[in-house]
Amino acid sequence: MSLDVRRMLVLGQVAESGSLTAAADALHLTVSAVSQQVAQLEREAGQPLIGRGPRGVTLTESGRVVADHAASMKMLVNAAEEELRDLAGLRSGTLRLGTIPTVTESFLPDAISTFRSAHPDVKLTVQSAQISQLRGMFLAREVELAVMWEREGEPLDADATLLTTPLLTDPSVLLVPASHPAASARDATLGDFAHEQWIIRTSAQVLAVLRDACRAAGFEPVVSFEARGYQEVQAMVAIGMGVALVPALSLATLRPDVVALRLREHPPERHVVLVQRRHDRLAPAAVEMARILRKAARTYAPQ
Repeated sequence: MSLDVRRMLVLGQVAESGSLTAAADALHLTVSAVSQQVAQLEREAGQPLIGRGPRGVTLTESGRVVADHAASMKMLVNAAEEELRDLAGLRSGTLRLGTIPTVTESFLPDAISTFRSAHPDVKLTVQSAQISQLRGMFLAREVELAVMWEREGEPLDADATLLTTPLLTDPSVLLVPASHPAASARDATLGDFAHEQWIIRTSAQVLAVLRDACRAAGFEPVVSFEARGYQEVQAMVAIGMGVALVPALSLATLRPDVVALRLREHPPERHVVLVQRRHDRLAPAAVEMARILRKAARTYAPQ
């Protein structure tokens, strides 16, 4: 036995309305169509479900069983529709967002404040991590949307599972101690610092950016300290442990004893991008956050 759900709902409407005619009006069908649906359902059930009389229809015991289940299904459908309306209207739901630390320290707080102010009923969780970790989070579906960065010629969407949208270009700057002879200059070239020691944030990608830039300038960098974050980088630069090549987004807070110099000749750039899974359709909350992030990035980029 296999009962058609749509026909069960028709029978449920007959039970609720008390007649085929009233049920037809409620369902915007003809009386003949309703009668045919019920007759087909009876064939599927293998037994009569309604009794027809001069005063309308009555349900058999079997018909009442089917109608009761139809009423339960109708409540579930109504509940699902209501939840979908809440999600579409951003009155509920969850958004899991991934990000890199430099974005967390720059334009992300403004974006989060805007989102939460407009949609306080959406639960927002944010995880800050390095690129390799964020990739793993995507694979594990721990995040739905993420802000990440990529190098020129190494696009993240070369991975067929990811889709990227550009947010902003983040140029590198050179950090020197305020006491350094070059600190009074407004800009510099990497070649001017060929004999300096270098401080980096611990990351294979960050080290690759530094090495490629220094080799293009004709020297091999000597790394004296690997920091856990860019505030550590600034602290080590401040005490003269070395100089550092850092992304401009990392300078949301710049120590007074450190100076940032622009690079005159083709500074390395990171491309900050919004990342989602290629074949997934974003939920309404993620669509709205993506819009807010694009606007926040455009506002922040000139700084």
